[in-house]
Amino acid sequence: MIKINVLIRDQNWKKYIKKPEVYLKNKIKSLNKKDKFFKNRNVNFTLLLSDNKEIRKINKKFRKKNNATDVLSFPFYEKKELKRLFKKKSSFYLGDIVISLNKIINNSNNNKNFKIKFDKLWLHGLVHLLGHRHKFDKDYLKMKRVENRFFNSIK
Repeated sequence: MIKINVLIRDQNWKKYIKKPEVYLKNKIKSLNKKDKFFKNRNVNFTLLLSDNKEIRKINKKFRKKNNATDVLSFPFYEKKELKRLFKKKSSFYLGDIVISLNKIINNSNNNKNFKIKFDKLWLHGLVHLLGHRHKFDKDYLKMKRVENRFFNSIK
């Protein structure tokens, strides 16, 4: 079972999703119910709901890039170590995800599109926490398949 910790740094999020914590916990509940990957595992992660200013600061500090982005992921483990943990440990922390409200607003036409874009972003971040990367085309395609599987589980 996967669990999420939600931190809301920018209260403007509540204009688009009234109760982000409840919204995300319901999505996680669907993911746990429909996707067998998380069965018999107790993993959790944190999702920080921020704005362009904060995500730019974080991006500059940790990635040396002085620009805002839509999503950042900070996995606690490399893929090899994560595979070992999944075999040996039943409970551990995956890492952190940060999402910028401004980037979603700029890429969405309405509230329904906003939620779809948001779901795709936090799932993209989660897949990164699970050790996937998209540096090469073959890795991108594999990662996209996992994202789509998770997205179909929460619709």
